[in-house]
Amino acid sequence: MSRSSPWLWVLVAAVVVLVVISAVLALAETSLVRTSKAKALSLVEEGRRGATKLLGLVEHPERFLNTILLAVLFCQLAVATIVGVVANDLFGAMGVVVGLVLQVVVIFLFAELGPKLWAVAHVERAALITAPLVSVIVNFLPVRMVSEGLVRLIALAIPEVTERTSTDVTESELLAMADVAESEDVIETEERALIHSIIEFGDTVVREVMVPRPDVVAVEASTTVGEAIEIAMQAGFSRLPVYEGNLDGVLGIAYVKDLMRADHLGRGGEEVRLLKRTAHFVPENKSVASLMREMQAEKYHLAVVVDEYGSTAGIVTLEDLIEELVGEIVDEFDVEEPLLERLGQDTYRVNARMVIGQVNQLLGVDLPTGDWDTVGGMLLNILGHVPTEGESVEVDGHRLVVEKMQGRRIGRVRIAPLSPQ
Repeated sequence: MSRSSPWLWVLVAAVVVLVVISAVLALAETSLVRTSKAKALSLVEEGRRGATKLLGLVEHPERFLNTILLAVLFCQLAVATIVGVVANDLFGAMGVVVGLVLQVVVIFLFAELGPKLWAVAHVERAALITAPLVSVIVNFLPVRMVSEGLVRLIALAIPEVTERTSTDVTESELLAMADVAESEDVIETEERALIHSIIEFGDTVVREVMVPRPDVVAVEASTTVGEAIEIAMQAGFSRLPVYEGNLDGVLGIAYVKDLMRADHLGRGGEEVRLLKRTAHFVPENKSVASLMREMQAEKYHLAVVVDEYGSTAGIVTLEDLIEELVGEIVDEFDVEEPLLERLGQDTYRVNARMVIGQVNQLLGVDLPTGDWDTVGGMLLNILGHVPTEGESVEVDGHRLVVEKMQGRRIGRVRIAPLSPQ
């Protein structure tokens, strides 16, 4: 073959076309693999050109990936063969070596590295550009038959390659995406916190958000209306459980507005039992998400929480559930101590009622989880007895000191890192 032969230029043109096709396929491979189904759906909703084809591809990545890899391999082998034949005819053995080096550099730079780097920097644009072309190639019958035939062949040797794994986005991935979006200023810090709260909301049970039994403000059924109003005013509550004997015998719920209406009508000396309304009881392991839907559907704001033995474990209000989503809601009647205070560098005082997961997230520690929900429950389990004020324990490289006891219950705990040895 001479340098002036028309076939030489035909082969050169073929090499150029094959390199271009290989570059486009490399661009498609990187951009399509990096495009999630959620992103493709959002592009479809925006009405972007090529988005429908893109969605069809990313829903079944195993289809387009096999075809693209096969086509890229074919293009690059064809280039290598043509360049080798032409170089050998024109320059002999030395020409083959030079041609090999040149084609490796050309293919690496222009058919692999360049397109893939551009696709990484412009994933959305590259995916929309290449999706229609890839869709045509994937649905071209001869190409599809060859690709599927080769997949079946390799499946005989490695059966695992045909097994589909779940491509659903997990909770941890959603949380990570929210963190990345915040770091890149796509969403605000408050929006990130709300996303975290919403995702974690589904895993929270009533026991973690309820007001525990020792903190419940309730009235005995024989209490007069006037006395109950005084108790409610001092506590700042609009609803009070009504019990007989003890809190395990809750009869109903007294609404302050009913009590005040009765007192206004001169019935202040009557017993509260006559004005109670129906109480709603829920198990302590009930999901807060389902409880919120139940409260909305049945239109009640307070439920009595019972344990597996039927005893009253506490109460939960609609406000408690909403606070799990938006954070603490403080009104003019709330005089509670802060759940968390910073005392110094890496030293904090926390309310023993705080949930372990919340403390781990806020302080960046790794306190152990188990059959307990709160910091106080963890300390009781580790110590094996009711502690005294000042007693401490070492957990996860931190010292936890009991600062305040409320009867037999832990009130406040100080968390500080252990001093270096």
